[in-house]
Amino acid sequence: MTVSYILALDQGTTSSRAIVFDRGSAIRGMAQREYRQIFPHSGWVEHDPDDIWQSQLETAREALARAGIGAKDLAALGISNQRETTLVWERASGKPIYNAIVWQDRRGAALCDQIKAAGHAELFQSRTGLTLDPYFSASKLVWILDHVPGARERAEAGELAFGTVDSWLVWRLTGGRAHVTDVTNASRTLLFDIHRNQWDEELLALLRIPAAMLPQVHPSAWDFGATDAAHLGAPVIIGGIAGDQQAALFGQACHHPGMAKNTYGTGCFMLLATGSEARKSAHGLITTAAAQLDNTPRYALEGSVFVGGAVVQWLRDGLGLIRNSAEVTALAESVPDAGGVVFVPAFTGLGAPYWDPYARAGLLGLKRDTRGAHIARAAIESIAFQSAELLAAMQADAAAPLTELRVDGGAAANDMLLQFQADLLGIRVVRPKIFETSALGAAHLAGLSVGIWPNAEALEHDWRLDRVFEPRMARDQAAERMARWRDAVGRIGGWGKALLEPTEMGS
Repeated sequence: MTVSYILALDQGTTSSRAIVFDRGSAIRGMAQREYRQIFPHSGWVEHDPDDIWQSQLETAREALARAGIGAKDLAALGISNQRETTLVWERASGKPIYNAIVWQDRRGAALCDQIKAAGHAELFQSRTGLTLDPYFSASKLVWILDHVPGARERAEAGELAFGTVDSWLVWRLTGGRAHVTDVTNASRTLLFDIHRNQWDEELLALLRIPAAMLPQVHPSAWDFGATDAAHLGAPVIIGGIAGDQQAALFGQACHHPGMAKNTYGTGCFMLLATGSEARKSAHGLITTAAAQLDNTPRYALEGSVFVGGAVVQWLRDGLGLIRNSAEVTALAESVPDAGGVVFVPAFTGLGAPYWDPYARAGLLGLKRDTRGAHIARAAIESIAFQSAELLAAMQADAAAPLTELRVDGGAAANDMLLQFQADLLGIRVVRPKIFETSALGAAHLAGLSVGIWPNAEALEHDWRLDRVFEPRMARDQAAERMARWRDAVGRIGGWGKALLEPTEMGS
């Protein structure tokens, strides 16, 4: 095959990115743009669907230009996307009927409580592998159907389409010809039976969600359709789709059971590959679908932290403590430690292993001599503390002890964070040369679907090591730090329950 470039669209929570990879998995061109975050009420987070689309389209064109190629030089296009974020649009016009409700959004907490009280929690967990939490798409979709005038009636009449961000992008890229998703994104909705690899009729009926709204589900490496020529200059096959964390697991070459990765993005997401076994966690993790190359199910255990790298964005935009994200490391390193400050950044609740949608952020241990630098250091440490909780749960569930953790995402560039992470975990933390592993995984899936690479094993040779961080902290000291962290977490549980009362539609 003479055409050997792949374009990866990496649609994230705070920015859209596009990267051109060559046959050797090297980056040839990249572009990124931040877009608007909308916070109508406490615990509510939304995006304008057109912001998602326009920012992604613009970065795709810019990445091609920077690579010095055109769409005709692409073998395929792959999509990695923020998961669980929920969109509903008109089939006839393609117009969204409401903003995208973002994965961080907590407005579905009351509905999840009602479903639990009705005794259905085990049914949802056994079918979907997920815990009943507003993090996932189902409660967001029900909210739209219940609060947008006429939405439920129109959905039942087949006039509306539901999708996660991948479905929205494919719909727009193909001019509405394809309403599709892959198994990894479907598995994040609370509506998909991960054992039978299909939408679950009983769960849909229980939530009164019309099946006609749902996209077709395919393996992650698949011919999902071709883009309209007008978007990029020529039609391009959409050959791969995966939710960003499953894409990162694939891009980190964690193709074998027992391999684990952690992504430090807006949130932090740790996945342990379990192969063909849908392993149930006894320690607050969820079971999810991993990227599939065919119709054979593949699984992973996952722990989710809702606020990871986003805490640095809050220091910049919320507190004005720094002017840009790059300043946070220098500020944090200007003090030897956090001065006793512990920061639990539960702005939108706590994910695994606590699953408390009502928790809110807490900054504890402040003294008269506390400075901004101590808060910055505590913020960085909070990312590592939350991830250490995930690994502790994962270690307890794993068939064999984990000996290393592969890491990626924007915050993985922070050496101080990764050293502290290794110290807390007591295992080595391994950073690859390419941090953008979500995009790389999407590119690999797309390339496999069109024959750029023969199989997943061939891609393991493209994984390149950058640095290994070995633990230095004594284990008793690490245990003391973790105990202090858990004490702080215990103090902020349920804090925001009274704030989640508004039922009016957000702007």
